[in-house]
Amino acid sequence: MSRAGLDIYALAEDMLDIHEVTPLLNQYYFDTLKKLEFKTLLDVGCGSGGFLMDLALKYPSVKTMGIDLSPVMVKNSQAKGVNAHCIDLCKVDKKFDVITAIFDMVNYLDIKQLKRFLSCVEAHLEEGGHFICDINTLYAFKVVASGSFIKDVGERFLTIDSDYIEVDGIYYMDFTLFTKGEEGFSKIQESITQYYHKVETLERLTKMKLVSKKPIAIYGNTTEKFYLVFRKQ
Repeated sequence: MSRAGLDIYALAEDMLDIHEVTPLLNQYYFDTLKKLEFKTLLDVGCGSGGFLMDLALKYPSVKTMGIDLSPVMVKNSQAKGVNAHCIDLCKVDKKFDVITAIFDMVNYLDIKQLKRFLSCVEAHLEEGGHFICDINTLYAFKVVASGSFIKDVGERFLTIDSDYIEVDGIYYMDFTLFTKGEEGFSKIQESITQYYHKVETLERLTKMKLVSKKPIAIYGNTTEKFYLVFRKQ
C-alpha cells in the first residue's frame, strides 16, 4: 500500500464498521496462542494497536511489539501505550517467538512483495516459532467487499467504491474522505489495492510449514477468510 493510501485508511479507520468483526477474528488468534509457549510477539500492520492491547491483558508477561508503515497509525498506537514503531519488517533487528499479520494484512502485498515479506517473517522468527495470518477468499473479494460504502458522521463524510478485477486478481478501493474545517470541507482521494492469493501460493513461497488452516465465515455461511498458522522448521 502507498504512503498516501496508508494515511487515508488511518484517518478513516474508525468509520469502516469493522469494530464488531475485529473481536471475532482476534479470537481465532487468541485460541491459537493459548496452545503455544511464547515470550515475545510481533504484530505486523498493527494499526491502531487494538490487538496488542487485548494481548497485553491476557499475557502481561509477554514482550510485544507492533510495526506499521503508517506514521498516523503508529502515533495512535503509541498514544494508547502500545510499543509501536514505523519500520519495515525486514529492518527490525530482533527475533520473535510469534509473528502475526491480522485482518488480511497479507492481501495488501503483490506476489513480489509477498515473497519478500514471507522471507523476512522467517528470518525474524525464532526456531520453532509461529507465523499467524488470515487471508481473504475469492468470495470475499467478489461478493462481500465489492460495491459502494458511504458513511456520514457529521464532521467527516466517507465514500468507498470498490471492485474486484478477476483477470488481474486485484481488488480496487477508491477512498474519498471529506473533513470539515473552519473554511468548509476539505477533500482527500486515494486508491488502495489488495491482491487475491491462494493458500497454496503462500506455501510455495516459504520454507515455513503450514500446520493449520481454518475457514472463517463472519457475515454468512460461505468462507470469507482462511486463518493460517505456519511454523518455522
